[in-house]
Amino acid sequence: MTTTIETDTQGIDITDSAQEYLAELLEKQNVEGIAVRIFITQPGTPYAETCLAYCRPGEEEPTDVKLELEKINVFLDKNSLAFLDEAIVDFNADRMGGQLTIKAPNAKMPKVNADSPLEDRINYTLYSEINPGLAAHGGEIKLVELTENKVAILAFGGGCQGCAAVDLTLKDGVEKTLMDRIPELAGIRDVTDHTDTTNAYYR
Repeated sequence: MTTTIETDTQGIDITDSAQEYLAELLEKQNVEGIAVRIFITQPGTPYAETCLAYCRPGEEEPTDVKLELEKINVFLDKNSLAFLDEAIVDFNADRMGGQLTIKAPNAKMPKVNADSPLEDRINYTLYSEINPGLAAHGGEIKLVELTENKVAILAFGGGCQGCAAVDLTLKDGVEKTLMDRIPELAGIRDVTDHTDTTNAYYR
């Protein structure tokens, strides 16, 4: 039997065997009210990883979706919901004890719209439009940080790193594409750009 939880944005299956296994693990922690939290790092990108972690009372995010299952409580990261659609958490017992598996087939699929977080929309544009063109030269671009002023800090890797054309590529290609797709973005900066000295330290 499988427990299926569905909201307007996702459906995730947590099998009875997985619940029992997780319930045993949680009990061993000897923490009142401890739960499980499921989230995806870098969702919608080739680097997406589905993670399951202990969640002590107060460690959950205010926006998390709480699932009260028969044997355990689970918190789901709000930004990961769309990418957890059709995910399955299962436990397969074997002679070595068994293994917990998490299969999230949509974790790496870009699912963004105008209401998606700014970071997700930047990553979607990078991985769907910009990086495929750079791949032929062995290069790629990753989002490192989004500042409070909505400036995207990007890291150039592979063939792009140290390339004499980085400035040209950055300004003419990448920035134009990102700014066209995401109008509220204030600008972009290379992570190795040392021209911004606003936080520099002088003696």
